[in-house]
Order: sequence, then structure tokens, then C-alpha cells
Amino acid sequence: MIGDIMEKNKNELNTFIDYYQDYPPEIQHRLEEIRQVIKSVVPEAEERISYNMPSFWFHGKLVYYGAFKNHIGFYPASRTVFEKFKDELKIYKQSGKGTVQFPHDKPLPLDLIKKIAQIKAIENIEIKK
Repeated sequence: MIGDIMEKNKNELNTFIDYYQDYPPEIQHRLEEIRQVIKSVVPEAEERISYNMPSFWFHGKLVYYGAFKNHIGFYPASRTVFEKFKDELKIYKQSGKGTVQFPHDKPLPLDLIKKIAQIKAIENIEIKK
């Protein structure tokens, strides 16, 4: 089912709710937890659907995230983030392109997501100066 959802036409997705609606309730809950944590630390961030997934923008790209069959993909796209949090992130599967996979069978690391959003927001402000 999740694979089918990923195939949706990106023109059909305009809001986070559009993205979430076809997922099972437990996946919707995980996605919404991430959303709320990011909003709590960067309330000025703009919500967008980009690359067919939820994203937040604050002085540029903040983070993207999306549901997959076995995990939530989280994309801070920042070398600084991966260097600063390498010890905390090492328990999660990662890709060289700035992706972290949070498995569905484990609790989300909400404190870590919060810290990553804060650091990425600061990094974006510094880049704009």
C-alpha cells in the first residue's frame, strides 16, 4: 500500500494532509509527530509539498520527510547536521545524500529531530547573511 501511495501524481498533493491521508493511522501519527516537533522549534517555517513529500522551508530548505514501507525518510540535507549529530545518528541507516531512515518498528527520535531542525534553521540564517 505504501508503495502505491508513493506513486501518486505529485499534482494531487498540495498539503501535508493530502500527503498523509492514504497512509495507515499509525504512519499518519508518526508523520504528524515529526511535523509538530519541527513546528514547535521553527514556528515561522513554511510547510510545502516538494519532491512529492512534506517539507519545511525557513530561509531556504529546512527538512524533508516521507513515509516508506519500512521507515520514515528524513532529509536535513546538511553536512553540518551529519557531522554534529554523527554519534546520535549512527544507529540509523543513512545514505551519502543526507538521508536518515527512522524504522517504523522503533520510536521516533523526536528530541534528535528537534535538535536537527534547530541547527538547520541556524545554518540557513547564517548562509543568508
